[in-house]
Amino acid sequence: MQHKAKSIRPFIGSTNFEISRSFYQDLGFRESILAPNFSYFETEGIGFYLQDYNSKDWIDNTMLFLEVEDVNLYWEALTKLNLTAKYKSAKFVPVREMDWGKECFIHDPSGILWHIGEFYK
Repeated sequence: MQHKAKSIRPFIGSTNFEISRSFYQDLGFRESILAPNFSYFETEGIGFYLQDYNSKDWIDNTMLFLEVEDVNLYWEALTKLNLTAKYKSAKFVPVREMDWGKECFIHDPSGILWHIGEFYK
């Protein structure tokens, strides 16, 4: 099958929609409110949908991978935001070297796990 994909937009849930909205705005995502309980968050042409929907099994098993050009620069900028002081349930794990590249981790206030990675060239 041939097609010209333009984007992929996962849907994620939240245990507290307003806190999650604020968290993603603080991370630098631009929000487009689509409904009172549904928003699209975008950065540099890629994004995801955030829902005011709390399903523990779903949230606990959601992982996203965001590829960046330089994960060390991303980590440096991320730590300067000091978001774990504002969002007590958010967690950040520093950059790790892997056989395929490097990555750090973000657990958002709901527990959604983000892998922020850079592939070796």
